Amino acid sequence: MGLASFSHYYIESMTQSTSLPKQIILVTGATRSGKSEWAEHNAFLLAQTVIYVATAPRDQQDPEWIARVKTHQLRRPAHWQTREITHDIANFIDSSDSHGCLLIDSLGGWVANCLTQESATWEQTRDRFLDSLQSSPIDIILVAEETGWGIVPAYPLGRLFRDRLGDLSRRVGAIASTVYLVTGGHALNLSQLGTPLPPASDASSRS
Repeated sequence: MGLASFSHYYIESMTQSTSLPKQIILVTGATRSGKSEWAEHNAFLLAQTVIYVATAPRDQQDPEWIARVKTHQLRRPAHWQTREITHDIANFIDSSDSHGCLLIDSLGGWVANCLTQESATWEQTRDRFLDSLQSSPIDIILVAEETGWGIVPAYPLGRLFRDRLGDLSRRVGAIASTVYLVTGGHALNLSQLGTPLPPASDASSRS
């Protein structure tokens, strides 16, 4: 039985699914680690109605990027909906139907789209997004890139991106039901293996 067939069978057999609490799942990992595939797998298991939220705008002048997008599309079931939301994700979450699941891929793309915002504006945007995650009644799966394990970027915009994404991932992880790290062909459940950090402060996000 293929993944899609198994997932639909699994969902249909969950007679108590309507009583399950809302899920916020964060999936992090490096490039080509399989994080998006693991997020999609979890979406299969959570709901039949899935809206895939793509945060990166399409660049028709970049054939390699278009090929990547196509690979993702071919992996997903045809009945999944896709929405391209590059900036105002919070409002989209607030207006989403109370059934099904949102799969947001990725936080890195969204952070990159908002890099022109001043620090105070970004903090408001970030906090508004976090509030929407917590208040929404639907299941939400988020994909985030791990960018802080290499050398410090040599240019200011690169450092700003790395710092904002790392801070955002930490804050999302603090409110998530489950956090996964995908690496080396395995998905590690950090919520079971790790110890939660103290809440992040705005001062720490600028360090």
